[in-house]
This record gives sequence, C-alpha cells and structure tokens, in this order.
Amino acid sequence: MKKHNFYAGPSILSEFTIQNTADAVLNFADTGLSVLEVSHRSKEFQAVIDKASALVKEILDVPDGFHVLWLGGGASMQFCMVPYNLLARRAAYLDTGTWASNAIKEARLFGDVDVVASSKDAGYTFIPKGFEIPEGVDYFHYTTNNTIYGTEIRTDPKVNCRVVADMSSDIFSRPIDFTNYDLIYAGAQKNLAPAGVTLVIVREDALGKVDRPIPTMLDYRTHIKKGSMFNTPPVLPIYSALQTLIYYKQLGGITELERRDLEKAAMLYDAIDNSKMFTGTVTDPADRSIMNVCFVMKPEYKELEVAFIDFCLARGIVGIKGHRSVGGFRASLYNALPIDSVRALVEAMHDFEATH
Repeated sequence: MKKHNFYAGPSILSEFTIQNTADAVLNFADTGLSVLEVSHRSKEFQAVIDKASALVKEILDVPDGFHVLWLGGGASMQFCMVPYNLLARRAAYLDTGTWASNAIKEARLFGDVDVVASSKDAGYTFIPKGFEIPEGVDYFHYTTNNTIYGTEIRTDPKVNCRVVADMSSDIFSRPIDFTNYDLIYAGAQKNLAPAGVTLVIVREDALGKVDRPIPTMLDYRTHIKKGSMFNTPPVLPIYSALQTLIYYKQLGGITELERRDLEKAAMLYDAIDNSKMFTGTVTDPADRSIMNVCFVMKPEYKELEVAFIDFCLARGIVGIKGHRSVGGFRASLYNALPIDSVRALVEAMHDFEATH
C-alpha cells in the first residue's frame, strides 16, 4: 500500500533524494566505496559539499558576504551558538512556541534578552503583532514556523536592527530578502535531508564583535575557515541535502516550491474550514502555517479522534497525530509531499465525516 507521510520530522524526502542516497550508500561516485565510509577529505566528497553550498546560494539567492556552513548539533545547538557569537550585550526575541522559548532560555546565558512579545498565554495559537524592538539590541531573533502549533511568519521582518531566524521547518518554501539578516539556521530533517546536519547561512562581518572567548568548535569563524570540515562532517545527510537541492533546482526553484506549498495548504485548510467535524487550532488565518497544518475534532466529536487516526492508517495515511502538547491532528506538508497525499487526506476526512 502506498504510504502518505505526514510526519513532522524526521519527515518525507523526495524519491529522487532517497534513491540517489541509497545508490551512494552502495557505491559513492564510482569510488567502489559507500558514502558511509568514504573519506570526507576525498576530492569526491569535497565536490559534494562545494556543490551543495553553491546550490543553497543559488536557490535562495544568497548575496555576497554570506557563508554557507554544514554543522552538527541540530537547531538546538544554534540556540546557544547564535548568542555565543552575536550577543554582545542585549538581544530581542519573539516567543511564538516551544522552539522559540528554548532559544530564549539559551540566550539568557550570554546576555540580556528582551522578549518583545509572546503568544504563550493563548497556547501559541497566533503570531504576536504590533510589538516594538528596543533600540540598540545586537539582533532580533524569531522562529519562522512553529511545527507544534501550526503558526508561521512568511514575510521577512522590517525592523531597525539585525535579524537572526530559525527556519528549520520552512526554509526553501519562500524567497528570503537577506537585507537585514545576520544569520539563518535550519535543522535538515524537514525540507532538506535526514537529521544529522544543520544548515547555517551567516554574514561574515557580523562575527568577531563579542569580547568573550568562544570555544573553537562553537565559533562560526572556525567553520568558515575550515570549510565546514573542522571535524568530520555528517557526510550522509550532506549528500542527501545535495540531492534535495538538485531536485529543487530541477523543479524550478523557490518560485515553484512556494506555489506547490501554497496549493497543498489551501486544499487542506479549505477542507477543514468547510467541515462539520474538524476545526483549525490557529485563530487567525493569516498566521496559519503552510508547512504544519494543525486541527482537531469539534467538541461534540472529540471522542472520535483515535478512530479517525485508525481510519487514516487503514488508508496508508501516517504521521497525522498532533503533538502531545496540543493533541488532535497535525499534517505536515513539506516540499517533498506530493499533492496526491493531501488529496488522500482530504478524501479520508470527507469519508469519515460522512459515516459519523
């Protein structure tokens, strides 16, 4: 049975990425070695990391003065690396969910943090607006997409300071204006590759402005100087990331990826909005994520949630159970998810509703 994979991460990868990665596990670049065992210092793997970095710059239209890094530790490591390298005195953070809150916690180890706004009291069901960023902060940090709660900020902030963004779950889903950004980071396991590598895009002249000593491994300048090879990089996820980037370019780049993502999200939200049984959890449609669609049963049908998940499983629809802190359902519509899978979920919703 065909599986429709809605898991939030690790999540669906394109067949192109999976097949090419599987081939490289058996024989990488005709070396007779697996990509799992090849030297990261080999010319064959150097070509992989060079091409992957170049494609990131090409697809996202990254301007001169920025470096592309492939690091370990996940986005959670960036929660501390960012302030370690950039927070000299004071930073501003927007609290829109669990991962934003975790980033705030880490930043407070390095300096003063102003939480300019939070939607915590409302269960993170909306994106705060109308907040002010204090003068003189070193940077403003925000999380673009909140996987647990289904909210997303799809426009680059127009602020009077430098910006840092956690784009772990929606990078490569829209164009980015790099004008105000000092740094963007993204864990791979959503729209790029298997877990194990983190993409960092950092502006070179943002670095070297803090007085504190920075451990070698946590200093972005170390990884710039060593071309992301200060220590052995996670070669398999980087190879998979390259395959995904090649696939994205073949599809038509960011413009086509965004068009597809918007189409998938509109189809599912339309089904939710017109349902007598299901309802969305995000209060303002303008704040809805196109990557992670969160919804629940209306109160009178609450007892049918488990039955609906089982109904979907019987149809090969997996990964729609909501996060334990929210409940209900979550359908993740990452770039690799085909629109046919969204149609299958919408059909399951209609059929389940018709029989109950």
